[in-house]
Amino acid sequence: MERTSARLADRPTAGARTWIDATPEQVWPVVSDIALLPAASAELQAVEWLDGATGPGLGARFHGHNRNDLLGEWTTTSHVVECEPGRAFGWAVADPDDPIATWRFALVPRDGGTDLEYAVRLGTHRSGLTAAIERKPEAEAEFVRRRLGDLERNMTATLDHLKRLAEAR
Repeated sequence: MERTSARLADRPTAGARTWIDATPEQVWPVVSDIALLPAASAELQAVEWLDGATGPGLGARFHGHNRNDLLGEWTTTSHVVECEPGRAFGWAVADPDDPIATWRFALVPRDGGTDLEYAVRLGTHRSGLTAAIERKPEAEAEFVRRRLGDLERNMTATLDHLKRLAEAR
């Protein structure tokens, strides 16, 4: 997927997509199981549902534990903002009204299988990226491009992993 603007204020996006030889209903349990996401990501290390939640639902929250060579280690709280079984699963990191980022899986039936898109839209909520930009504003475009590239590589690896899982079921 093509990346957009390199200015954080424009809420740039990045994403990846794949086709899976399984129906959206068969793919849904894989993409909505947040515990499967860290297995293929170089950055996301672990996740767990909060507040007694055991699976996705609007308003459910989960922690994500992350590590990145440039940004260090951090934990985020995400809020499920979209949950349509067989169609879409999305979450906002930190504040749903002013997120660090908004992530989304979109499932579309095609040719007996599923087109699966994984996308992220960066936000302007305080984060390691906003702190780096504040320290060196002239490098914002490079910081944003590099961050989107890292996220896109992780999303591609995650999609490859989820594809293998869904097709094996």
